[in-house]
Amino acid sequence: MMRRWLALLLLALSAQVLAAERVVSLAPSLSEIVMELGAADLLVGVLDGGERPVALAQVPSVGRYGQLDMERLLSLKPDLILLWPGSVGPAQREQLQRLNIPVYIAEPHNLEQLTVQVQAIAARLGRADAGQQLAAQLRQRLTELRRRYRRAEPLRVFYQVWNSPLYTVGGGQIISDALTVCGARNVFDDLNLPAPQVSIESVLQRNPEMILVSDQAQMDAWKAWPTMAERVRQVPDKGLERPSGQMLEALGRLCRVIAPDL
Repeated sequence: MMRRWLALLLLALSAQVLAAERVVSLAPSLSEIVMELGAADLLVGVLDGGERPVALAQVPSVGRYGQLDMERLLSLKPDLILLWPGSVGPAQREQLQRLNIPVYIAEPHNLEQLTVQVQAIAARLGRADAGQQLAAQLRQRLTELRRRYRRAEPLRVFYQVWNSPLYTVGGGQIISDALTVCGARNVFDDLNLPAPQVSIESVLQRNPEMILVSDQAQMDAWKAWPTMAERVRQVPDKGLERPSGQMLEALGRLCRVIAPDL
């Protein structure tokens, strides 16, 4: 009932707001959502972070993470800015809010919020039908993954973001929620910061049954603790770090690492 009400609300909003025609995306994940909605032609500028999709190779850059070129952005005359708060500093976020250009702020803390975000962005782009369809596909995929990987007792997992210093994800971060879909639990889900710094001692104390790392160097670092090194697994790709439709397929690949026998 709540989802039906939300869908009707988004449709009503899309009817009241003129569809954007010139969009600047300030996060790779938001650029991906625009592409997934079939609206890549509306992108007139993107903030770079990592390798770009081929489809966006010719779209002008407005800077990189933390280094937004405001003058360049304004020269593109956008009528909608898609913003992930962490992509620019606080001063520039405030400046964006004063530009008299519509800004949509996207920071989903769980996967259900991601599907709502997809529909909201679709409404802003005049692609409400595509948004409903994509959100429905994401919810169906989530249901399938939860059904397949459900555990009576969740596997305790340490998700490592960086190793020097040691960073992980807190309980309010979307990756922490994603782990639950795979039948796992973030051992630091009691921390509120999105990317808290932790110590090796605190990890050992919480005694995770599995440690997830992003590359071989991080795997090798755990050889100093042989008991823990046996529990280390590598995350298949970086897709979990970009909250967009592709995140669900990246999550499926992670679930197969966490529970290869299912």
